[in-house]
Amino acid sequence: MGASLTSFGSAVPLPANAWSPFSPLRVLLSALPAATAPLPCAWQSLKIYETQNSSIVALRIIVYNYNMNEIQKKLEDFVKVNDFKGCVKFDEPMAPRTTFKIGGNAAVYAEPDELMDFIRLLQFLRSENIRFYLVGGASNIVFCDEEFMGVVISTLRLNKISSADISENEVLVTCGTGTTMAQLVNFCVKNRLEGLQTFAGLPGTIGGALFMNARCFDVSICESFVSANYLELDDFTCYEIGYFPDEWDYKVSPFQNSSKLILDAKLRLKKSDKSEEQLLEECKKYIEERKSKGHFNYPSAGSVFRNNRNFGAPSGKLIDECGLKGKQIGNAQIAPFHGNFIINLGGATQKDVKKLVELTVKEIKEKKGFILEPEIIFVE
Repeated sequence: MGASLTSFGSAVPLPANAWSPFSPLRVLLSALPAATAPLPCAWQSLKIYETQNSSIVALRIIVYNYNMNEIQKKLEDFVKVNDFKGCVKFDEPMAPRTTFKIGGNAAVYAEPDELMDFIRLLQFLRSENIRFYLVGGASNIVFCDEEFMGVVISTLRLNKISSADISENEVLVTCGTGTTMAQLVNFCVKNRLEGLQTFAGLPGTIGGALFMNARCFDVSICESFVSANYLELDDFTCYEIGYFPDEWDYKVSPFQNSSKLILDAKLRLKKSDKSEEQLLEECKKYIEERKSKGHFNYPSAGSVFRNNRNFGAPSGKLIDECGLKGKQIGNAQIAPFHGNFIINLGGATQKDVKKLVELTVKEIKEKKGFILEPEIIFVE
């Protein structure tokens, strides 16, 4: 399968077998047109991994030419001119804002208060060709160890929740993309709504859950999904997307490998005959089960690899069978209690985690013949 690299509208065909999972930069730089090669550049990797049948690479290359002071000055001017409402911080540490507790500082960190502030900020950054990265709960992200030369935008303040009856037994819940799963589950419990109890204790936001089509205790979030409003980055127009089963699968959603940014979501939930206390106890059981499996013992990003039904066993079991549980590189370790978790023992780096992921992929391929697909995201 061929691939192409786009930069300033030009396309350079690249052979699919030219890629390794996590070190594409030297190939990319060699393929860039000579006029752009000397400039600082970064890549947004939509997919860089092998599947069982082929190698797939889909990349967007963006050339940036701003240093940290220039980025910060531009954001200061933007905030003043546009009366931006929200939080803006400079040279902000990213590690404390992720569940993995890994990463360097971002040139700028922003949390818009309102949807229009969010959209105006995105428009400004695109028009100025300033790099940005969106985060919600940052629960499956491993930030770069060095400075992130751009703007990290958090959606956590875009968290309004409302509900309306759609039938005698069903309610339509509308929530902003930055609504945490804890906020959403608590809302459902207080309003005696069923359908999301299995997501109790899941870190992250509804936007992230929909993007990944999160699955907890054999329940996928798409089972409650009705529709979402999203921003199309290509034309900065808002659209609505409904539920079409063919677009969803295990850990697959129509928002992946696209320029669709989820703004809000509508979920169909059932009115419950159970009391608030009964629903709360049910949620607590799922949280306790997560605790018993060690999910909260150390900083981590949860499951590192997708499960593949064709493998005949979960990824964690394959990793265990290959004797990799407890394997440590630097201060990152494949959890002794769960083969599909990599944990931060304290001071782990992105480099440590990458090496463990690469090692695991290599070992499983050699010993089992399967190629694991990472689901955690490395922000370079």
